[in-house]
Amino acid sequence: MDDEVLARISASPARRVLGVVSMGGLGLILVYVAMARPPEHFGWQMVLIVFGAASLYLANRMRLATAAVLELTREELRSTDGTVIARVEEIEHLDRGFFAFKPSNGFLMRLSVRKKARWEPGLWWCLGRRVGIGGVTPGSQSKAMAEILAALMHQRQG
Repeated sequence: MDDEVLARISASPARRVLGVVSMGGLGLILVYVAMARPPEHFGWQMVLIVFGAASLYLANRMRLATAAVLELTREELRSTDGTVIARVEEIEHLDRGFFAFKPSNGFLMRLSVRKKARWEPGLWWCLGRRVGIGGVTPGSQSKAMAEILAALMHQRQG
């Protein structure tokens, strides 16, 4: 197995901080409003607390997820946390278009096999046969990886 890393995508430090702080700040504001100025109806107070807690949870998930780096080899796209996102031979289609349903600064892959649903906020997600790469990542790294993936797919077909 050729384990040479052809491309890497890592979270941009500034975007990572902005994403985590924004999500965490939203959570803190929602919990603060629920406690300091509770709505008249108790149900709305619970809604604020639940959404605030969910925002704080997602901020922590984003902090942990964006610590990883995505690596592309000739065989697979993987995360440094050990997760194999997709094998190159499983990729049927790559979508980098302007109107594609893809993460910010990223690209979308359609696979030949279904994968377990997974979401690593700010870095990648997988839903069925679709995998989105990007989020708080630099566009230059994502574009380079998408170009290399396209070349690997073309090489495999020809």
